[in-house]
This record gives sequence, C-alpha cells and structure tokens, in this order.
Amino acid sequence: MIAVTAMAARVEKNHWLALLLAKEPDDIAVIALRVVLIVVVGLLLGRLLGSLAGRVARRRGSAQGQMLTSRFVFYGVVGIAGFMVLDTLGVEIGVLLGAAGILTVAIGFASQTSASNLISGLFLLGERPFSIGDVIEVGDRLGVVLSVDLLSVKLRTFDNLFVRVPNETLIKSEIVNLTRNPIRRMEINLRLSYAEDFDRVAAILQALARDNPDILEEPEPIVWIDALGDSAVHVRFLVWGANDVKFFPLRSQVHERVVRALREHRIGVGFPRLDVEAQRVPPPD
Repeated sequence: MIAVTAMAARVEKNHWLALLLAKEPDDIAVIALRVVLIVVVGLLLGRLLGSLAGRVARRRGSAQGQMLTSRFVFYGVVGIAGFMVLDTLGVEIGVLLGAAGILTVAIGFASQTSASNLISGLFLLGERPFSIGDVIEVGDRLGVVLSVDLLSVKLRTFDNLFVRVPNETLIKSEIVNLTRNPIRRMEINLRLSYAEDFDRVAAILQALARDNPDILEEPEPIVWIDALGDSAVHVRFLVWGANDVKFFPLRSQVHERVVRALREHRIGVGFPRLDVEAQRVPPPD
C-alpha cells in the first residue's frame, strides 16, 4: 500500500503540465513571460557568443574551424536555455536527463554510420586537408567546398550541382586540393617530327613564355624531350602560373599561342605512321 501511494505521488509529481495549469492566471502569465525572455535571450546570446568564438577560432585556425566552433557554442547556449525553460515550466530535469541518456544509447546503437561520420569529421577538422572555398577532387567529384559540418562536407560543382559527401567517405578517399598552394604548374605535351631542330623549338617556346606576363619567371619555364616515339619526338613544355581564378583561362591561352607559334614557324608535328610493305607474289604454275 505504501509503495502504491509513493508511486502515485511520483506520477502526480511528474505531471508538470497539470501542475502548471492548476496555477493562478497571473502566475501562468509570469511563467510565460520568463519562458519568452529565456528563449529570446538564449538565441541572442547564442548568436553573439557563437560569433565571438568563431572569430577567435578563425584567427587560430581555418574557416571550417570557425564554422564548427560557432555552431558548437550556439547550440550549447541554446541547449542551456532549453533546460532553463524546462525548469521554469516545472519539468524535473533529472528524470528528463535519465530518459535522454537511455534514448542516446539507443540512438547510438541504431546510428553507427552517423557516429562514424562524426568521428571522421573531427579527424578532418584536426588534419585540415582543405578549407571553405578550396577546390577539391574526391573520386569523380570536383567542386568548391561550401561548408564543413560534423557529418558531411557540402560541395558545389562547376556545373552548379550541390553535392553532399559524408565525412567517412572523405577519410577513406584520396583528396586532391587544387587550390591549396599559391602557384600551379601547367603541362603541354607536344609531338614533333624527327626532322625538326629541338633547340629551335625550345627557343620559340621559351620566348612565348617570356612574352606572357601571367607566366611566372620563377620557377622558370622548362622544355625537354620526354621520350622518343616510333613516329615523333615527345616534348614537354612546363610553365607556372598563379593558382587562382585566372589559371584555367591562362592554360587555354598558352595552348592557343603554342598552336599559333607552331603554325607561324612551320614546325612539323609528328603523326602516327604505319608502314605497309608489299611483296610480289609469283603467279601459280
């Protein structure tokens, strides 16, 4: 009988909504005003502290560190404000935390993939293979990094597609960061006829590089014979340019000027050649 009474008292105590509605209208109005103030102050304080923490993280780290730190602080402040709202409404925080703990364990077992993505995201944050705004290549995807979140990385491809890549996939994949370094090399492969003078061709290409102000003088342009093919001499022309939005137009421009130079100086290009040998067959007897 005592146990039943205690259980009934506990159940009655947890009926916070019934207890709240049983209060006087003036008391309910005061509680509602407190809840509104807590929510408004929590949101404003969360945004303010999140922004300040993000600025500090940006000075000491990268753009994705700023984003994650800002979100952590914001959601932390909002979470604290949420617990204050529940306490104001009369909800027992201890019972709620116990239920939340059991729910968290159940969700953890049911969402191992999300946990793996979360851990992978922390590794990416520590390793920092790329930052927001970098152009990266993951598998067959090439795009600009829009955001680095706890579970995934968002990309925008150059044909304006939105791509979400799970952090676990990034950890297991080879990532090529195309914009990490300030300069980048462009490579032009040529096939020259064996009848051409290599020194003459090299001088023409070097002059072409010197006349282009967007091609860097250091590292200096290089022209060399890469291989001797069956029907052509394989030549590589290597120049360097700034690794920014002008790189791809510069590469196209260099290709165009190389083609014009080959035509103007009548430089012979090697083509695959097939030699056919004919044998005379004697007539049958």
